Amino acid sequence: MGAMTETVLDVKGLSCPLPVLRANRTLRGLAPGERLRVLATDRAAVADFQAFCRETGHALLACSEEAGTFSFLIRRKE
Repeated sequence: MGAMTETVLDVKGLSCPLPVLRANRTLRGLAPGERLRVLATDRAAVADFQAFCRETGHALLACSEEAGTFSFLIRRKE
């Protein structure tokens, strides 16, 4: 098994609920355990992704903000 690959989903400029909807669609195409990094600019996405991961069982591994861009690292549930 090589390095963990990470899929990047850029939803900057989109407002809720689009970032979560796009992430959900992308996650469905990933294998269990694969990681998705979501880049968003909507501040509401922080609470949305926390709730989304709680409800779906995907793991929110990290959440950070840099220069107004939020970065979420999500691991697809097994």
